[in-house]
Amino acid sequence: MARLITRRLLLGRALLAGLVRAATGAGQADAAGRAKGAAATAPAAAATEPARRELLVFAAASLSDALEEVGRAFTAATGVRVAASYAASSVLAKQIEAGAPADAFFSADVAWVDYLEKRGLIRPSSRRDVLRNTLVLIAPADSTLRLRIAPGFDLAGALEGGRLAIADPDSVPAGEYARAALTRLGVWSRVSDRAVRGENVRAALAYVARGEAPLGIVYRTDAQAEKRVRVVDVFPEDSHPPITYALALTARAPPKAAQLVEFLTGDAAQQIFVRYGFTKPPGPQARE
Repeated sequence: MARLITRRLLLGRALLAGLVRAATGAGQADAAGRAKGAAATAPAAAATEPARRELLVFAAASLSDALEEVGRAFTAATGVRVAASYAASSVLAKQIEAGAPADAFFSADVAWVDYLEKRGLIRPSSRRDVLRNTLVLIAPADSTLRLRIAPGFDLAGALEGGRLAIADPDSVPAGEYARAALTRLGVWSRVSDRAVRGENVRAALAYVARGEAPLGIVYRTDAQAEKRVRVVDVFPEDSHPPITYALALTARAPPKAAQLVEFLTGDAAQQIFVRYGFTKPPGPQARE
């Protein structure tokens, strides 16, 4: 699965260039040059959209490693290529609302799928709760810190004047889960002013991996993907809402996108996700 640039300022250009390349044929040397013209003629770009041969998935940053492998498996099984754009679920939902040509939305929080459903931007019958994750406290791999997560635990003291790396709790699901957990445990008020807020969970992970923050809160799957950090402890499941990853097709998705939903919820994809540290959600996956 090809990765697209996920920075907010560049995402629009990357998506537009993808549309132009698909419309003019892979390998044409002037594809990048035509992207500029397409930006000035939005109707023309929209008219070429049906010619796209690949599906575009907007996915939470924490899914990047696993979804790359799942995407390759999907292409091998169906012959349909997949591209993915990774960022915070909130950012991606807003981009879909603004008209970004995503075919599927794979969110780390059901609330952002709800957000798009209320605006008529996804197909409700395609919704699936696909995965679960776990919230963990991490430190640099060479840290010797030992800390037990419990009500009132001394997280502020463990920081020793350093910063706590989390995703932005005002907009990013990973940060929202982190704040909810720390609030439930009675320690948020003591560390909120020490938080360094990443634009997504992978940004928070990077702060700790680079040694710029002595502690951070991320998903277990992120910690598993980064050898420069270690898990200090796991947050109790009842300290925060369930971390549920929801998938849905957008209202503009082509018929072939239904194959992607079936594949992502099937055994082959689930085995890959589990290997990356995700777990299956309890109960029925579909939401009618």
